Amino acid sequence: MTVPTAEPSTEPSTKPSTDDAPRTRPARRPVDELSLQVDAALLEAFAAAEPAWLTADRRAAFDMWSVLPAESNKLYTPYIDLRSARLEGATVVTAIAPAPGPESRQLPDDIAALLELTDGVVSAAELSDEARDAGITLTDLRDLLARDPDGARTLLETGPAIPATDKFAQQTRALWSQGVVVDVPAGVRLERPIVIRWIVGAPDSALLTRTLVHLGEGARIAIVEELVGPSSSSVTTSTAVTEVGQSFLAGTTEVALARDADLTVASLQELPGHLIAIQHRVAEIGEGAALHWALAQLGGRLVRGRVDNRLAGDRSSVEQVEIVFGSDEQLFDLTSYTTHVGRDTTGNLLSKGALLDGAKTYLKGLITIEKSAIGTDSFLGEFGMNLSKAARSVAIPSLEIDQPDCRRAQHASSVGPIDETQLFYLESRGIPPDEARKFIVLGFLEPVVARVPLASAQDRLRDLLEAKWAAGVGHGGTGEAAA
Repeated sequence: MTVPTAEPSTEPSTKPSTDDAPRTRPARRPVDELSLQVDAALLEAFAAAEPAWLTADRRAAFDMWSVLPAESNKLYTPYIDLRSARLEGATVVTAIAPAPGPESRQLPDDIAALLELTDGVVSAAELSDEARDAGITLTDLRDLLARDPDGARTLLETGPAIPATDKFAQQTRALWSQGVVVDVPAGVRLERPIVIRWIVGAPDSALLTRTLVHLGEGARIAIVEELVGPSSSSVTTSTAVTEVGQSFLAGTTEVALARDADLTVASLQELPGHLIAIQHRVAEIGEGAALHWALAQLGGRLVRGRVDNRLAGDRSSVEQVEIVFGSDEQLFDLTSYTTHVGRDTTGNLLSKGALLDGAKTYLKGLITIEKSAIGTDSFLGEFGMNLSKAARSVAIPSLEIDQPDCRRAQHASSVGPIDETQLFYLESRGIPPDEARKFIVLGFLEPVVARVPLASAQDRLRDLLEAKWAAGVGHGGTGEAAA
């Protein structure tokens, strides 16, 4: 968008002028503009080293991206704001430099496998004997594409469809340069989780990724995904890194669950404050299968997330819990779509946000019950806790019901400060006010922590939440709410 040059002032100047050239105002940017520089030439960079079928898929996705609006749901259009993304200087990664070989590490006793990627390059890859003997595939998508292009094609084409109406999901489909593959044979059950760690944050870089998760019939595993910066000792706030060029991470997680499969995915997002993140998670849940999401959003400057759950099989179920703990000027834009197709399906979805300083969160959700979904039981709850007067939470739960024969179809929402009755109760038991507020806030966010299937990750998440609370109290982030 071009902004006209400001007209010279006709008032006499009070200061001597050293430059008679007219001044210009900063260009205004639309609220739905991401500002990442993208053009069709990027597709040619990918095509040089990839099979024709993949190039065709990229081009189809790029064409869709070119015409789609930034927000296709009219109900949510007022709540998109990408202006804090300053990605004009970011370069899209089109090739992953070959690594000399992943680092060999001793696996901790409490995990079954580890795959770590640093700015897209595999830096560690280990499978326990149990996981290896079970035939589990845990690898990066680039490696699989080079070794077994037909196998990679099957996984990409038979998984759940990336949302065709989402502009940024199609951008990721068109421009991904790296990914992760988790393929679990039928009947395999692991008691310990698989850890996938993404270390990202190189300034002025844009990394787009895909994660493919396929579970065979009756399989059961847990995955812990960690999204961290180069230094993962703490969550970096946005104000601490204003001098660093922003970086961009976009990723899809595509889950396919066969009959009676059971998958738990816990994601701990603690990205640095100069990073813009766009996440898409999509799942196709088969007959009798169960999916459990536990998603924690702490870091990043701007985070836009979307989860699409499709309960296709009879008696399938999904449990989804997502929390946000925002501070400074962070913005979290999170949407959930759950579609009930099979009979006697169950959905329980809960989103919670606690906000310090001038942080914002948009919690949006839609449950769709199709005509075939007899006996559905579904609940959607969205709750925001504003810890300062400058914080803003928006909660928009909604239902679309085409089948009246439901066990339950319910939604609930609320936004407000700390409950004064809870505060009074704790203070009446001798707990100091600051400690009481801390207990209430951390207890509000505990539902995700308790669902992380790895004790060490639970402890880390609790430490991160406490550290963020302490930082907020230290610079007055809760002062207005407490007044």
